[in-house]
Amino acid sequence: MPKVQINGIDLFYDIKGAGEPLLLIAGFLCDHTYWSLLMPSLSHYQVIRLDNRGMGRSSAPNNPYSIQQMASDVALLLDSIGIDKVHVLGHSMGSQIAQELVLAHPKKVKSLVLISSWAKSDERFDSIIETWGDLPGNVDLKLYEKVVFPWIFTDEFYSIPGMIEGLIEFAINYPFQPSTRTLYHHSRAILGNDTTERLKYIHCPTLVIVGKQDILTPVKFSEQLAQGIPNAEIVVLNRGGHGLLVESPDTVASLLLNFLAKLTK
Repeated sequence: MPKVQINGIDLFYDIKGAGEPLLLIAGFLCDHTYWSLLMPSLSHYQVIRLDNRGMGRSSAPNNPYSIQQMASDVALLLDSIGIDKVHVLGHSMGSQIAQELVLAHPKKVKSLVLISSWAKSDERFDSIIETWGDLPGNVDLKLYEKVVFPWIFTDEFYSIPGMIEGLIEFAINYPFQPSTRTLYHHSRAILGNDTTERLKYIHCPTLVIVGKQDILTPVKFSEQLAQGIPNAEIVVLNRGGHGLLVESPDTVASLLLNFLAKLTK
């Protein structure tokens, strides 16, 4: 599988399909496989996925990370594979990276889709993310997932027999688990980023998507984000929490494809 050497690391990426380039950037605790349930719907695009530094099969240097640094990784990846301009879809921390990418390289981004996102967090969110960065060194992975998942998935999802147990089992047996130091560095990168005062400089077509039941990055975060980006659209899904890509992949795919289709008319 392909890797490129950029910014002092080996960055893993995956490209599937042909058509207009579409870049998918995953969030905290996730690598490129987090988008798997969306992939069948995106066959008419050249879909580019990556493992952020520290995740999956990318290098995991043991030094502080920043969202802007990870956005630079993405920009250099696009240069390396010869992509001049791309639609960008980011989830959670990946949406932070997407914001910094378009702010630093506006000519590279055709459009922006931000899922379960924010520009500036609040004290409760910061406390959760700080804990998620500190906890892996003190508990095993199974207990860690049991702590994290209630913030990600809805009551309805939890009520599906065996669903959460299956996801935990998958995480425990996944061969490319992040290290405790990576989760710490990612958590601090999240906490150190704020785009509030710079949103006005994002001028590409932008869609913001959030689940009404998202208790980690609540609707108010997305509303503030959409209000700050000129002419941004926002969709609040009546069903779904932070883990929309797992709970509602077909709904997310439909919104994404409709948004992109309008841009080509």
